[in-house]
Amino acid sequence: MRVLPENARVLFTEEQVDAQVRRVAAGINERYRSGGVKLIGVLKGSVFFLTALSRYLEVPVRVDFLAISSFSTRRGAPGVVRIEKDLDEPIEGEDVLVVEDIVDTGLTLRYLLRTLAGRGPNSLGICTLLDRAARRLVEVPVEYRCFEIGDHFVVGCGLDYKQLYRNLRCVAVIDSPGQESSDSD
Repeated sequence: MRVLPENARVLFTEEQVDAQVRRVAAGINERYRSGGVKLIGVLKGSVFFLTALSRYLEVPVRVDFLAISSFSTRRGAPGVVRIEKDLDEPIEGEDVLVVEDIVDTGLTLRYLLRTLAGRGPNSLGICTLLDRAARRLVEVPVEYRCFEIGDHFVVGCGLDYKQLYRNLRCVAVIDSPGQESSDSD
């Protein structure tokens, strides 16, 4: 295992993460068995989870990415969302799953879902590694989740602290990082 930060403890082991990713993949395989699915990864954090997930998918899979940023004039306040990198291909008529590393307040994801829905997909769902519903400000329909977590600052499996620790194969809690995750919505 890679080195954990000094003030961190393992929340979910590599084996637990793998088992949950397999479970979620089985549900996706069942749901999309007739025609496949397009996975849209939200950069950067989703890359690790999307890769692990896609390895267990048995249905036809297409992958695309987008990057978003959120700007706020006040710390902790909702901000303005902007798409930094858009999809490379249209999604009209496709079954789409937005893949996230973590769903937090739901504000950014709500914006993203509205934007993508306007592009005419056949279906649009959410798949996340971690669901931090304790911080949810707006409801978003998370169809597939590996874990629900409390209000913890976590790293690993794509989640970072100052761009570090994304490559951990476990999910770890950092006890006092500064309370802001660079990849939370």
